[in-house]
Order: sequence, then C-alpha cells, then structure tokens
Amino acid sequence: MSNNVSRRHFLAGSTAAAGALSLGGASALAADPLKVGFVYVGPIGDFGWTHGHDVGRKAIEKEFGDKVETSYVESVPEADSERVIRQLAAAGNDLIFTTSFGYMNPTIRVAKQFPDVKFEHATGYQTAANVSAYNARFYEGRAVIGTIAGHITKTGKFGYIASFPIPEVVMGINAFILAARKVKPDAEISVVWVNSWFDPGKEADAAKVLIDQGCDVITQHTDSAAPIQTAGSRGVWCFGQASDMSSFSPEYHATAILDVWDNYYIERTRAVMEGTWETSSVWQGMKEGLVQMAPYNERLPAEAVAAAEKVRKGILDGSHHPFTGPIKGQDGKERIAAGETMDDGALLSMDWYVEGVTA
Repeated sequence: MSNNVSRRHFLAGSTAAAGALSLGGASALAADPLKVGFVYVGPIGDFGWTHGHDVGRKAIEKEFGDKVETSYVESVPEADSERVIRQLAAAGNDLIFTTSFGYMNPTIRVAKQFPDVKFEHATGYQTAANVSAYNARFYEGRAVIGTIAGHITKTGKFGYIASFPIPEVVMGINAFILAARKVKPDAEISVVWVNSWFDPGKEADAAKVLIDQGCDVITQHTDSAAPIQTAGSRGVWCFGQASDMSSFSPEYHATAILDVWDNYYIERTRAVMEGTWETSSVWQGMKEGLVQMAPYNERLPAEAVAAAEKVRKGILDGSHHPFTGPIKGQDGKERIAAGETMDDGALLSMDWYVEGVTA
C-alpha cells in the first residue's frame, strides 16, 4: 500500500491505530504495517534519480505486500527538507529514506528528536545511532560511458551538465574523462554547472551551449531527460542519468548508468521488521548490482561496445579500478603515481579535477 503524504493519510493512520488498540493490545499492534517514508528531491516522473528511488519504493511494496505502508513527498528543496522529514517522523513512519546529499544535516537533526525512528540517508557520510548512510559507486558507470565516448567522438570535445560541485559529481567528471583519454589522449571535457538537480530548462540550455561549443558527446549529472532530448534533436550522442532514458532519443542515447536501489531498500526494510537494523555506512557499486548499465545502442560501433564491456567486467571482477595511476591533475602535475589506486577516503573527498577538464 502506498500514498503520497496527505491529511487523509494521517487521519486514516490514527483510526487504524485506535482500532488495533481496541482489539487486544500488543498482538494487534504487531500486525500493523511497517510505515516507510521517502523524501525526494525531484518529481517521481523525472525519469532519472527520483524515478529510480521510487522504483525501489515500489519494490518494497511488492516484496512485503500488506506488511508495509509506504509514502513519499516529492520535489522537496534541500532548504525545506528538515520540515518535511520531521513531518514524516511525526506521522509515525518507522523508517525514512532521505534521498539527496543536501538532506544530510537535516536528517541528522531530525533523527536526534526521534530516536525510535530509523533513518537512511543517500550519498552522505554522517551517521548516528539511528541514522545510516548509503551510496552508489556511480563513477564505475562513468568509466564505462567515458570509454564509449572516447570511441565515438570526432571532435574530442565532451560536454558535461553538472548539478553541484560536491565530491560525487567531481568524481564523475574525472572518471569520465580519465576513461575517455585512455582511448583519445587529447580529449577534453567542458562542464556547465546548473546548480540544480532537476531543472529541465537550465539543463536543455546547458546542452545547447556545449553543443554550440563543438562538443559532440553530451553527458549529465542532473536528473531530467532534457539534455537527452536536446542532444538527440541535434544529432549528438548522449548518455542517460540514473535510469534508461533511451525513449527520449532512441537514435542517439548510447546507454545510461542505472541506479538500482531495490535490493538495498528491501534489505533495510526487512532489518527493521526483524529488529536487526543497525547503523551502517555502505558504498555499493556494480559488484553488488546497485550500479548497472542500460542496453547499448545498436548503432554504437562494435569496438566501442567491446571496450566498454571490458571495463565493466574488469570492475566486476576487481581487475580494473577507474582511479588507478598515473593520474595528472588539471595543472598537468602528477597526483596519483603509476600503479597506485585512490582509496575510498580520497575519492569521497575529491575536490580537484584531472587533466583534460575545463570547469
């Protein structure tokens, strides 16, 4: 059972609780569904980041049926998230997933006020007694698409539509161009910051600017399909974000990095149900199935697909790490020596660009 947050939802919950109490106390209460709330930064119809999380929410419902009751609030600005998270906690949710980096501090603050509620924050790094953090190794997928980009570019110029300059996004930019330059050593990537996770107008405008500058491959770390539509209309190869966006440009959508949250959400919900939930901080990727690739466009050159698959399989079996040296910084100076691999701490605090980035 699912519903968006509404006054009717709160009243129904209160009535159900009262009925349960009248039927015999603890045994009746134990039969109440686990209430799971979600806070989304974009609309569920963005076909990107928020869409992927909502697919995960539906996976919980499918797995547990009437044993759970889910709800969500969509398009919540990070500046207003604390109020929304607090409302979900006060409404009796047992488990709350807050799904944007900027929700981190608000989640921690609300968690202190509701110690019996379990919170899960996506892409952050702070935890508490009742707060866990979970993240995806998106950079693994960006190494795959960067490899493809290196094979299909004619100009050697790539365009990257970016949201905010946080480590996750900087890491993605770097992973993409590092992989591309292994194929085309003189390739460059230009970044346009739109300072939003979801703004179709700004994202479309950014794509136009980058294409006008000569970029013949467009990728993004924003959530709408506007860049895909824009690039496709201009005959430019592009890559989807978080979900398969091929329907928006069947001819030029090369592939997409898929965020598959289903198993994690089911696992954490089950842990709350069984009383085994513990604070954790996880960073999962292709090996765990959280990061996957959408089908490759049939128009891609065979050598591009083969090279991409070599990278993907190497990541899966541990023989390839996208951040293995030698790696030079934007200034041309060596930052990572040959054979050395950046550890997770260095990646999660990445605030510098590699060679070939214009940002």
